[in-house]
Amino acid sequence: MRATWRWFGPRDLCTMANVRQVGAKAVVSALHHIPDGELLTSEEIENRQNEVRFLPDGTATGLEWEIIESLPVSEDIKRQSGAWRTHIQNYKASLANLANAGIKTVCYNFMPILDWTRTNLRHELPNGATCMRFDLDDFAAYDLFVLQRSGAENDYPENVRERAKQRYFSFSDGEIELLSSSIMCGLPGAKRQKVEDVLDALSLYKNINEDLLRKHLIDFLSEVIPTAERLGMKMACHPDDPPFPLLGLPRITSTESHYKTMLEAVNSPANGMALCTGSLGVRSDNDLPGMIDRLGDKLHFLHIRNVVSEETISASEPQRLHNFYESEHLTGNVDLVALIKAALAEEKRRRDRGEAHWEIPFRPDHGLDILDDIGRGTQPGYPTIGRMKGLSEISGIIYASAH
Repeated sequence: MRATWRWFGPRDLCTMANVRQVGAKAVVSALHHIPDGELLTSEEIENRQNEVRFLPDGTATGLEWEIIESLPVSEDIKRQSGAWRTHIQNYKASLANLANAGIKTVCYNFMPILDWTRTNLRHELPNGATCMRFDLDDFAAYDLFVLQRSGAENDYPENVRERAKQRYFSFSDGEIELLSSSIMCGLPGAKRQKVEDVLDALSLYKNINEDLLRKHLIDFLSEVIPTAERLGMKMACHPDDPPFPLLGLPRITSTESHYKTMLEAVNSPANGMALCTGSLGVRSDNDLPGMIDRLGDKLHFLHIRNVVSEETISASEPQRLHNFYESEHLTGNVDLVALIKAALAEEKRRRDRGEAHWEIPFRPDHGLDILDDIGRGTQPGYPTIGRMKGLSEISGIIYASAH
């Protein structure tokens, strides 16, 4: 397994001088300043490659930018509206520019509007560490009483609605603002804070259900996967985070069944998944080692983190929304030892088939804010020390499982 590290560019508080010390073999990055739907030029790609290859004083890091996460799919493409056809052409041209630069793995998602959703970005654990957390009552309070989204009351049972009401009226103005900004932090680019902006964005999806959004995903893949295959690239679709419908928006990459549908619809070695153990691991019906066993030849990228569900979810209601928080890598819903053994078995199958690129790239996804990272204001989920601790633990499992 090939260890990588996500880096957000020169503004990242985890500098490339730090990254070359953490034990990763390659870098995962993106060009976040380029608006969704626009072309990634060769010049912009080369600039980021050089920022990875060299420290500001010219010292070589010995690292390369190997995976782009993300090459965003625009909202126009997801809705098939506005400039979506132009955006698809730009996407294919961007793939060509990336391939020409030697970047052959692309991570993307097809989540409407929000890339991920949490209600608290600095939840304090008993040992003083902080993590990201999703609280259903807080989220319902935002949806019902801040957004006042039409039809929102139908998405929550009566007991949740009542608790959300009590929670909302206990909040100060500052607490409401913090909750709103935390939920909207998963919005790519500028973080919309105004209620009317969020409602306007949601209204554009009012006629798009799960079936139609899935059709749009398959249409997108039918357009771009032939280009990716011709270029020798791998497209890795990231799952929904969390893997439940929120704000009335459909979810289409939350389960193994969802992935099977998209992979079979456009059957190509270029069309695959980015299996995120933290996203998929929130649902009790997702068997992650089994997914690797059954869909392993489509596993192009692996995000390894863990979550703890704060209540027991029965097998009869795996889709029920519930509270969870992001935990230490070795503690949580996901059996990382079993998962890594499944990934190593898939690598062996690839080697036995004679595949040249048999290694599965992974990165330690998210991490707790611990030690000197507490209070630094790092990118939510991406502190240096917590992720490095996670990478060390994952590396230990890999070593022990392989020997």
